[in-house]
Amino acid sequence: MRARIPLTVVAAIAAAATVAACSPAPPSSSGGGGGSSSDTLTIATTTDVVNFNPLIGNSRTDDWITDLMYPRLLTIDANGNKQPYLAKDYGYSNPTTGYYDIRDDMKWSDGQPVTAADVAYTINAILKDKPAGNTTYGQMSNVSGATATSSTRVELHLTRPDSTVIPEVGFWMNVVPQHVFQPHGSVATFPNNSDWVSAGPYKLVSAVKGQSYTLDRVTPYPFAPNNTPTLQKIVYRVYPDINSEILALKNGDVDLIGNSLPPAQVKSLQTSAGIKVQEAPGLGYEHMAFNMTKKPLDNLQVRQALADSVDYNAIRSVVLQGQAVTTGSSPIPPVLKDWVDPSLKEYTYDPTKAKQLLAQAGVSNLKLNLIYSLEDPVSSQAATIIKDDEAKAGITINLEGQERNTYLANTASGNYDIYLGNFAIMDDPTTNMSLTYLPGGAINYSLVNDPALSSLIKQAQSTTDQSTQKQLITQAATTVHNDVYDDVMYMQNLYFAYSDKWTGFTVKPSELLSLLDPQSLANVKKTG
Repeated sequence: MRARIPLTVVAAIAAAATVAACSPAPPSSSGGGGGSSSDTLTIATTTDVVNFNPLIGNSRTDDWITDLMYPRLLTIDANGNKQPYLAKDYGYSNPTTGYYDIRDDMKWSDGQPVTAADVAYTINAILKDKPAGNTTYGQMSNVSGATATSSTRVELHLTRPDSTVIPEVGFWMNVVPQHVFQPHGSVATFPNNSDWVSAGPYKLVSAVKGQSYTLDRVTPYPFAPNNTPTLQKIVYRVYPDINSEILALKNGDVDLIGNSLPPAQVKSLQTSAGIKVQEAPGLGYEHMAFNMTKKPLDNLQVRQALADSVDYNAIRSVVLQGQAVTTGSSPIPPVLKDWVDPSLKEYTYDPTKAKQLLAQAGVSNLKLNLIYSLEDPVSSQAATIIKDDEAKAGITINLEGQERNTYLANTASGNYDIYLGNFAIMDDPTTNMSLTYLPGGAINYSLVNDPALSSLIKQAQSTTDQSTQKQLITQAATTVHNDVYDDVMYMQNLYFAYSDKWTGFTVKPSELLSLLDPQSLANVKKTG
């Protein structure tokens, strides 16, 4: 994550819309219809796969499919706590040596065992080839390399103590088969677009762009009953938009909608016959970052005025239909209960106070540009409310909704006054604080450079004592809050719809895991 923008929430959240009979016809499927076989689960998505190589930056559907094929060392539970997956044990043997002890009962789909050599190869290949968009590369800035010391143990060698490496690499990195990937040279250029070899519960066997992606069951898989995933097949079918997906679910053409529901559609689907709606906790947040390299945004009173000019409750009520919660204007998601400081309170909506702060700062006729992604309807709606609210404090906001690639390019170059965006998974406070608030951090969109804050974060990175780490991060979060280095507006709870003909889903936080986690899809079955 340090080397790139992390996975952002690209939820297909739109304004309330009626699912009409004239919705586009569903695409043909290459692998079975929804509910037509007790062995096939059909999932709707609105995006095609961009990369079949899980080590290259990807789309949402890429993650869903490659996670079923290439195991991660760790997973997380509904509260964001790390849990063993391929790694049955993990930690640090000394301050600069981390380790994973992996299971000995997982195999690649061609029959070869998954070993520590595969893990070490994956880590070293990422360090050497620096694949574009790879989340894990940024988390390994203090890793010099990895060594398989046995068939089940891999050691990571650190250049300095960093307690975030083992849990974060473990959670974010997909392990790939060395015997398949290594002969193709650089993992940064290997397309991996055919003859897939995998070690998850399912293997991709067919891909028809714009139509469907079909995966077949793989055995043995130790996280399923009798080492056998309950489904024979999983089919992802591509639809043009969320309304087409909802119509397909109602018609029985699909069994599950992969992406989260637009807030305006949740209540309607909760009362629809034959459909269940499942809530999943969010693990990210929506925020505004004020570019502190530009005057007068380097002035604390100006940032306070901007923060006090927005009615965050209105955004949560109107745009998100009440399906979001405050973070207390803290960068720690409330789902991470052990890390949250309840004394931090949300910035107060007070345009009169904002005007006074601007006057004290000697600033008048403040005009700023705000960038956001046009592909994110929630941000688009929130931006309009922000503009109207700031105007009440005498602040003029020029909204610049941008095509996603332009938005990302301007974000990377700091070409904005205010950045509006969101993150899907902010799972580890120490890692997230380092990425967001250290100079040069991959998502340091406020471009803050505060030595005292940096010291707190670096101390938290260096200690493996969790109590000490939490104290340091709490202090850092308080600094971020009080100095308005970030304006965190809410954490969105997510809702997912599926046919009541199915049961056994495991709920995990974020849209990327939700009901589509490998362990969930390896255990789902028909009701009755």
